[in-house]
Amino acid sequence: MGDPFIRHIELLGYEKRFYPSQHYVYMFLVKWNDLSEKLVYRRFTEIYEFHKALKEMFPIESGDINMEKRIIPHLPAPKWFDGQRSTQNRQGTLAEYCYALVNLPHKISRCLHVVNFFKVRPDDMNPVTDSQIKKPEVFLLPKDAKKNPSDITGPIVLQTYRAIADYEKSSTSEMALQAGDMVDVVEKSENGWWFCQLRNKRGWVPAAYLEPLDGPDESEEQEPNYAGEQYIVQKSYTAVEEDELSLKEGDTIEVIHKLLDGWWVVRKDETTGYYPSMYLQRAGEVNTSMKNELRNRSAPPRRSTIRNAKSIHKQSRKRISQETYRRNSRKYVQSRRNTKENFQNKANVIPEKNEQEENKPKAQPAVPPRPSKDLILNRCTESTRRKVL
Repeated sequence: MGDPFIRHIELLGYEKRFYPSQHYVYMFLVKWNDLSEKLVYRRFTEIYEFHKALKEMFPIESGDINMEKRIIPHLPAPKWFDGQRSTQNRQGTLAEYCYALVNLPHKISRCLHVVNFFKVRPDDMNPVTDSQIKKPEVFLLPKDAKKNPSDITGPIVLQTYRAIADYEKSSTSEMALQAGDMVDVVEKSENGWWFCQLRNKRGWVPAAYLEPLDGPDESEEQEPNYAGEQYIVQKSYTAVEEDELSLKEGDTIEVIHKLLDGWWVVRKDETTGYYPSMYLQRAGEVNTSMKNELRNRSAPPRRSTIRNAKSIHKQSRKRISQETYRRNSRKYVQSRRNTKENFQNKANVIPEKNEQEENKPKAQPAVPPRPSKDLILNRCTESTRRKVL
């Protein structure tokens, strides 16, 4: 039948998952040449890495040598902080990308790199979940949109935010604000610095100085994850506020709440506190020059430290006290410790039982009763009968 290849890739929608932390995956229905159809799930960061590798494999078709010869479709780079809005807005671009990908010349569309990326993985069949964490939320594309990918493709609509206080820039890459300024957010970085435009000006602005027009935007802020994600401290920081943590470079900590202003709640042993996210790196992640450059900048201001904020909203943004973080975190750590101890105790009890069973004296076979004299005389041989006479 020949080597397998993909006939069609259809974007079905996306899933919002909550384990091991909140993230989004796109759902693709992949139709193969043997007429089988498989459902696969991929994060956008994975898709972008696949796209970059494909361009390196085919430099002529990617336009690296001559842009006029480019046939590999474009794909925008992922944002530092991908919320639900950006995940949803990107569906049209992804649908068109997949359509263009399978219609490229066979040397590209049927190459092993493409085939292997869309093959079913074990976690496509059985996604890793935790019964204590809520189930994934599924967001399907409208049927009409699936028929024509161009229907869901359109200009990217930038979110408009209002400045809640005056901000003086401290570098040429930043942008000054006055309370009440309306800015369009081009990029939201999870380090707490957002790239904005105001009329003909552009620059980085602390997220803490911005608020959405309609109300506190809670939909993009993740819920606490007391299981924690392991991160490594890349730059030391000494606490200024009482609810912050002082950590040294190289410390291993667990992030339990990622906040939009770039100050995350982290746990060191059983102590919790705020720490600048731009000074952290996920355990096992490779360092990049961009991240090194960001860590050389100062941490953005926190929402709670902005004085005299001229916000039109009453302070309705949900705010969790540090005591609540500590209490819930201690409960989780203690339950994890108890589970581990119970498992160890059970492991120790089983050998003891086995040893006790081995040391027990083994049961001896019962001795049959001696037959009577009359029975021997009636049933035994002549020689046996002579012995009892």
